[in-house]
Amino acid sequence: MQQNRLDAHSLPSDATSAPVFAIEPHATPIPLDERSAMLVDPGFGRVFTDHMVTIRYNERDGWHDAKIVARAPFQMDSASAVLHYAQEIFEGMKAYRLPDGGAALFRPFENAARFRRSAERMAMIPLPEALFVESVRALVRQEAGWIPEIDGGALYLRPFMIASEVFLGVKPSTEYLYAVIASSVGAYFKGGAPAVTLWVTQDYTRAAPGGTGAAKCGGNYASSLIAQAEATRHGCDQVLFLDAIERRWIEELGGMNIFFVFDDGSIATPPLTGTILPGITRDSLMILARDMGLEVREAPYAIEQCRADAESGRLVEAFACGTAAVVTPIGTMKMRDGDFQIGSGGPGQTTVRLRQALIDLQRGTAPDPHNWLERVL
Repeated sequence: MQQNRLDAHSLPSDATSAPVFAIEPHATPIPLDERSAMLVDPGFGRVFTDHMVTIRYNERDGWHDAKIVARAPFQMDSASAVLHYAQEIFEGMKAYRLPDGGAALFRPFENAARFRRSAERMAMIPLPEALFVESVRALVRQEAGWIPEIDGGALYLRPFMIASEVFLGVKPSTEYLYAVIASSVGAYFKGGAPAVTLWVTQDYTRAAPGGTGAAKCGGNYASSLIAQAEATRHGCDQVLFLDAIERRWIEELGGMNIFFVFDDGSIATPPLTGTILPGITRDSLMILARDMGLEVREAPYAIEQCRADAESGRLVEAFACGTAAVVTPIGTMKMRDGDFQIGSGGPGQTTVRLRQALIDLQRGTAPDPHNWLERVL
């Protein structure tokens, strides 16, 4: 019997008539008192909620079998394509608690569009964007009680898709499993330092032209881990990658985009040339900065120029940004040729101002002129 098909033809782009997800409640959810204790200090990516979303794809039925079920291990054949050919993509987004007790997402259709682009780059069947957004909405409605009440707390959402066809042979899979899991989170960086320290790797690169740098796929992160380990050995919080050709142009961190603030008040960030992930936080900050009347440039920036500008005082601030880390000041860069400090070595005025403006929008405590906040509850 053919399953109820959920494709682009049956879903409106605004998801106003989105499909109802079948709900199979967890038989033994975590007790409320135990959950409350877990949410006091959840850390990041360690505390998971009771439920998850799953949707399946095959050539006969298209996208089908959308449901919310108890979060549990997948049963997977050892010849499943994802295990051998790495067809896998994911997204990262958050649900925030609103002042009135409700919950909201921040620019979820941007995540949906990026998820589709990642799928296309990895030769995977794209999930309809309306279905992506409704899957996240549905899980947040189910798990809203898991949003921590602590300062900076949120429900981190991880939509992902894997190739599930069972075969050995180098070709795109014809079957996929899409899922969304949720994790109660606090601050991404621990330790209380006012700013992070970066290691500028000169041995490893993240992405090359024509590669998968603009796709949010697991392979990009796997290849960054050895460079992150190098950063850790040098006492740094994160690794900074340079371009793959000349090894001099700043690109991005292991999991975040980067911005620079100059003494004339202008802001610069590396351009999107296919080797950098197009961050939604990155885009939001550029828009917010322009709303504040600041000049924002997307322009190549060489590491030697960065050092010279820091030493001369022209470069006064730098910060990293992403869904997980929000906006994080950068105080020092280390490399084989020596270390250099940026500005005061701590958070700068522009960094703090942009961070607060973004957080206020995400948590519904400021006007939302761009209609970025998507209320769920």
